[in-house]
Amino acid sequence: MNVLVTGASSGIGAALARALAKRGDTVGLVARREDRLNAVLADCTPTSPSSRCWVADLEDLDRAAAVALEAWDAFGGLDVLVNNAAIPQVCHVTKLDMAEIERQVRVNYLSPVQMTMALLPRMLGRGSATIVNVGSVGGRLGIASEAAYTGAKFALTGWSEALALDLWDTGVKVKVVTPGAIDTEIWYHPDVEPTVYDGLKSPPEEVAAEILPFLEDDRFELFTPASQHMDDVVKGKSQDVDAFLKGVAAWEAQKRAKG
Repeated sequence: MNVLVTGASSGIGAALARALAKRGDTVGLVARREDRLNAVLADCTPTSPSSRCWVADLEDLDRAAAVALEAWDAFGGLDVLVNNAAIPQVCHVTKLDMAEIERQVRVNYLSPVQMTMALLPRMLGRGSATIVNVGSVGGRLGIASEAAYTGAKFALTGWSEALALDLWDTGVKVKVVTPGAIDTEIWYHPDVEPTVYDGLKSPPEEVAAEILPFLEDDRFELFTPASQHMDDVVKGKSQDVDAFLKGVAAWEAQKRAKG
């Protein structure tokens, strides 16, 4: 299987690339940081010698489309596109500016859309492929001080649902991965404010292990890791949004008062 994974230099993307390569899949890796990307590629090639990487900043939407097509041509087709690349944002809405909001939308929403649209005619022509968009629990639950990030992730999840319906009988499957709190560098990024959440964070390898069988089954959405039970939280929110908002606001106020 040929799989293109964006955001593959660290976190979930790197863990997934290694897991795919370990089982013998050919992996295309995309990320901005060449040194980190090459290190992940070096881990992949012993079991997947045809794997290769592309250095690209996916905020450049033209480059995002070009990389998708280059990978398709290099591998003679793609079985799976994993839109995983994302950038963090923790900033109270009163401090946000439009430049940062637009940056979040370009990287976290429009770049997956751009790569999908670039490849879709080829996927439809072949009659089979899987598009996996890595969202976030922040694409299902509003998170205080992350309005731009959650807005982009909500958009990605909504796009994915509608896309799945449009492509229902085409042979092209659409899936969403909804991670909870994962121990990646997104939590420790020097350019963002500290998050209020300081609880359990699961390793990205746990998420990668759960994504592998998800690629093959018929589910639309994977809440991961299963140990965090984020699907129950989302179901609870949908039953009483007002209670959810009041509860989270009270919890965050308490956390800030202690911190």
